Amino acid sequence: MDDEIQLIQRLQEYCRKSGKKAEVYFDNAAPGQAGSQVFGRVKAYFISAGRTADDAIIARLRSMRRGAKNWQVVSSDRQVAAAARSFHAQVISSDEFARRMQSTASEETADPGVETDPTLDSEEVEAWLDLFSDRNDYDVE
Repeated sequence: MDDEIQLIQRLQEYCRKSGKKAEVYFDNAAPGQAGSQVFGRVKAYFISAGRTADDAIIARLRSMRRGAKNWQVVSSDRQVAAAARSFHAQVISSDEFARRMQSTASEETADPGVETDPTLDSEEVEAWLDLFSDRNDYDVE
């Protein structure tokens, strides 16, 4: 369960930064724990024994019908990928998605148009001093 929670937390961060929503499916839910739960922008499905997460993903795609074309399915399982493509969903390998998550996690959250390096060169320091101070009050080298 710890692995599932860690993945959900990482997906929450990714969704928050990317503005996307996600659904994630887990096999072998503990007795009485099968079902779905919402974690912010992430909806987790815990699939009971006797059925696989792969089967649940394919059933979800089937239930969407034409709407499946608007979804991205993350899986390196060939059967799931083939089913997703048959419903016209985009398929992303698990490795590629992990790279995207890592890239999103490492992006700066600051406004890209704003300079984030506070270091000023000596000319900038002189210009600010000229603008905001009486040069006779400061000893600047």
